[in-house]
Amino acid sequence: MSAEFEHTVQARLIAESPAAGTLTAALRYDGADPLAVRIVFPAAASLDGAEVAWVFARDLLQAGLRRPAGEGDVHVWPRGGAHVVIELVTQEGVAVVEFESADLRRFLVRSYDAVPAGREHRLLDLDSGLAALLRGV
Repeated sequence: MSAEFEHTVQARLIAESPAAGTLTAALRYDGADPLAVRIVFPAAASLDGAEVAWVFARDLLQAGLRRPAGEGDVHVWPRGGAHVVIELVTQEGVAVVEFESADLRRFLVRSYDAVPAGREHRLLDLDSGLAALLRGV
């Protein structure tokens, strides 16, 4: 199975009308960054008309399926049995987006099939990452 894939899901932006509504988001996983997941929102969902990508820990998404999780800019919590809410905080404001739990579970299962928990370190290139950090990349 490929360690890089995308899973398209429907989400519901929780906001005051008329901003509230459904949107299509892409969940992305890449074995080159095995500890992270990405949620990419289309340009139509952003304030500046550009695609928006959020990157955060795969473990945070997994934990948020069962209980409130997260500190800082990303919070995830279950909402009833069928939904999960992801709150994304920026200086410009807060976005609250609801996903179907089953969609997130399918995505996570696929990511753990690609790179099992506890084996992420085998794919990490720490030397290159440190060199890029020191170069300011």
